[in-house]
Amino acid sequence: MTDMKKRETLTAGALMAAGATLLPGAGVAASAPRTPFTVAATTIPVAGSDEVFPVRRIYCIGRNYAAHAIEMGSDPSREPPFFFQKPTDAIQYVAPGQVSDHPYPSLTKNYHYEVELVAALSTGGRDIPVERALDCVYGYALGLDMTRRDLQRGMGDQKKPWEIGKSFDHAAPIGPIHRVAQTGHYKHGDIWLKVNGETRQQATLDHMIWSVAEQIARLSQAFELFPGDIIYSGTPENVGPVVRGDVILAHVDGLPELSIKIV
Repeated sequence: MTDMKKRETLTAGALMAAGATLLPGAGVAASAPRTPFTVAATTIPVAGSDEVFPVRRIYCIGRNYAAHAIEMGSDPSREPPFFFQKPTDAIQYVAPGQVSDHPYPSLTKNYHYEVELVAALSTGGRDIPVERALDCVYGYALGLDMTRRDLQRGMGDQKKPWEIGKSFDHAAPIGPIHRVAQTGHYKHGDIWLKVNGETRQQATLDHMIWSVAEQIARLSQAFELFPGDIIYSGTPENVGPVVRGDVILAHVDGLPELSIKIV
């Protein structure tokens, strides 16, 4: 290596260590852009490690269990899958073995629970074939898709977007992510939810209309998927309301249970 090349290499290393950004094809680096304030990153702890999973986007599939589709007024035999998103900062991490306070949100008088298996991606792409889709999955978690049902239905009746019913603070409680390398893929097993000890939702993952692999494949036709994307994979039937003081306990076989108290 020539002396000039050594100096360029050492200079680049020093600039990168100081937070500068190397420009492609350039021998010098530009200063990292300055921002007027800092936006906190959203992360989810990874079980059994000191790592956290950085969340890029939250995708949710609607009406992915036949009985739930029917109770929501849909025909599961004919309806293709549809998706919506929640804001990344809607995540509320709930540690195993704890009952976390969950604030009853504003504007609603009909606040609903929905228990779901969540898939977290470490790779992505476009037009991903179903047979390769599970290769994108880093791990799984247990989550709740909390819903301001009256706002969702009211906007739907007006044929307006019902984002306000799904996308709000603390709308996505979730437990730690468990790596596929340790657990394998969750394709079977019970999924249930209790309120104050009474079972409200009860099904198995086999009852999904669209599997996690099919969801990934379908999503990748509409969006380029990236590492950090998570997918709430749908909820069984018997969604219903909770009020302040209620305690929710959610379960998927093979994952630690998740519990919140509505406050």
